[in-house]
Amino acid sequence: MNNSLHLSTIKKMNLRIMPFIMVLYLIAYIDRANISVAALQMNADLAMTAEMYGIAAGIFYVTYIIFEVPSNVLLTRVGARRWIARIMVSWGIIAAGMSLVQTPTQLYVMRFLLGAAEAGFTPGIIFYLSCWYPRSDRARAMSLFYIGAALASVIGLPLSGSLLNLHGMLGVEGWRWLFLLEGIPAFALGIVTWFYLDDAPASARWLTAEQRSYLQQTLARDEQHSAIRDHNWRVALTSRRVWTLSLLWLLQAFGTIGITLFLPMIVKAVAAERSNLTVSLLSAVPFLFACIFMYLNGRHSDRTGERARHLGLPLMAAGLLLLAALAVPQQWMAYLLLVLMIGLNWAITPVFWAVTTETVSGVAGAASVALINAVANIAGLAFPPVMGRIKDATNSYNDGLLIVAAALILGGVLGLAVGRKRAIEGAAVPQPKSELHL
Repeated sequence: MNNSLHLSTIKKMNLRIMPFIMVLYLIAYIDRANISVAALQMNADLAMTAEMYGIAAGIFYVTYIIFEVPSNVLLTRVGARRWIARIMVSWGIIAAGMSLVQTPTQLYVMRFLLGAAEAGFTPGIIFYLSCWYPRSDRARAMSLFYIGAALASVIGLPLSGSLLNLHGMLGVEGWRWLFLLEGIPAFALGIVTWFYLDDAPASARWLTAEQRSYLQQTLARDEQHSAIRDHNWRVALTSRRVWTLSLLWLLQAFGTIGITLFLPMIVKAVAAERSNLTVSLLSAVPFLFACIFMYLNGRHSDRTGERARHLGLPLMAAGLLLLAALAVPQQWMAYLLLVLMIGLNWAITPVFWAVTTETVSGVAGAASVALINAVANIAGLAFPPVMGRIKDATNSYNDGLLIVAAALILGGVLGLAVGRKRAIEGAAVPQPKSELHL
């Protein structure tokens, strides 16, 4: 293999595709999760209990789950550029429209619609990247993509907290400004997406003819080693491998979704008497560690070719750190342990999607990615109302966080098994050593 050609091609994709994809996901994650900061003002204005907030946060995932698979199947038919642009424009309109709600019921309806609009975005981007990046570079590509999500919290939480300070401007509450001003960028970027993205390497004029040919040949060779490659999306529904991966991602989601939606309020309980802006800044710190851990874990997994330990060990460690955070009496120590726990929980993300996209390809691959993501989002649907009810009943989040810790430890055990099986299956098709370096 021509190593210089490989390096130049990957570098060009990293510069052209990844920054734009990261910005898109940053905006998506902000619009999905900014309700956690808005709640610091909104809950009182709309007379919402913690359980009612949990319903509002979780109802997003009803339609998000329902439309995940159909959305990704349609993406393969109409092209990623058109479909991703459509998703962003529609969710931008709805996200901004949340600024107009007057009652909890109206908020439920808008979150319900937001889930339908955004469905398919994350699995669509994951499938899109698998159509560009060879398997030898896929975990690092996925880590860069998900750094966009972590940066959404690093940037978005303080930004959302500062937007709350617009409270009273033109007679409008701060949380309404938050929804309006953070919804507009999605609409604008949706239009840009239509003109900027290419559906596949074959249509990428910014690559040389040699680079396009190299990518197409390499990706075709990788696809031949997929355990599942089919143009019938229903194959995803009958694969035990896909359902096992779905369970693993569901268990991991208890940490990412379950904690993220409540993090500002958890931190508020720890950092009593602090301003909303300070709380949002403290809530952002864990995601800096998430960026670092994702990149290092994905990079090391690609270089060594090992997946099992890179999947299982960080997740188990995250669960144990959360248990330790609940046990220590010092609030600052509990916060530091929570920071590390969130970072390690996110660390497995690029490795997980590398394993998944190495397993499945074709239309069945698109459907599998969507199904896995949909199953994981059951945690977002079911857990926030439970967490809210626990808080209302006990005046503490601790019992809910015990559920999260148990899910992460169990997920870590499953990750070791899933990753080891993939390594055995892939042992017959080792990657050239030169492909393991950027």
